[in-house]
Amino acid sequence: MKTLIVAFGGNALIKDGQKGTIDEQFENLKVPVSQVARLSRKYRVIITHGNGPQVGNLLLQQNNTPEDIPKMPLEILVAQTQGQIGYMIEQTLDNQLMKMKINDQLITTVLTYVQVDKKDPGFKNPTKPIGPSYKSKPSEQGFVKTVKGWRKVVASPEPVKIIEWREIKELIKKGFIVIACGGGGIPVTTSYKNYEGIEAVIDKDLASAKLGEQIGADILVIATEVEKVALNYLKPDQKLLDTLTIADAERYLKEGHFPSGSMGPKVQAAINFIKTGKDQAIITSIDKIEKALDGKTGTHFIRK
Repeated sequence: MKTLIVAFGGNALIKDGQKGTIDEQFENLKVPVSQVARLSRKYRVIITHGNGPQVGNLLLQQNNTPEDIPKMPLEILVAQTQGQIGYMIEQTLDNQLMKMKINDQLITTVLTYVQVDKKDPGFKNPTKPIGPSYKSKPSEQGFVKTVKGWRKVVASPEPVKIIEWREIKELIKKGFIVIACGGGGIPVTTSYKNYEGIEAVIDKDLASAKLGEQIGADILVIATEVEKVALNYLKPDQKLLDTLTIADAERYLKEGHFPSGSMGPKVQAAINFIKTGKDQAIITSIDKIEKALDGKTGTHFIRK
């Protein structure tokens, strides 16, 4: 069986216009997770996921608490969302598998931290949107205009190494469905052979590609809000892409077709994955994962 990494975008849990209640998030998860349940009969599956809305909400919540309640650093909030979302995915996946009369599938969530370089330029130029979007610019610092509205941005350094890759690889060999790299992983740096947390949120798609490289995964599917990657997105001359060569993808990135706060990291992750000699990288919508793997939709990245 080939090893498949499915990277859920933020819309897997919270859709545009929703408040993000727990009931909404559980209901939204049924769409991608039911597909993963079926795919687990054909593939060894790893699920990765974003946490932008959830970690942003935690940050807002703690910033509005009384001063005598200690505030947690960003990497701790990322760790909290790994547990929160991992639990929600596990419960939903268990329920879907039981509907299929599969009661013996092993599932686990791996608390994952990811090494970054403390000198990464991403620390000087925050680009990662987190939390809710606003129609008008908030008064506090750190907000930028995105396609969804004004959102807070934080540092998003490149992932250098997935620390728990050996554990994840071993669990996959033993037949587990593994949930890992939640929210891109808990960002850490090394100092005198020790790991230290650092204020950042790593892009989950780039972390997923790095994990795929380290464990030797065969396929990466990035599930997001759109069915295919587009040039001139939302403009009159928008063009949907069925396939993208690595050379074209890199050229379009340089030309600015894929913004850093939205499609850019997804395209870069697909490029990174294919460049390491892997079989397939696909970007598609959250409800079309199976169809994309069957070659019926999605944007498929190829070497030439």
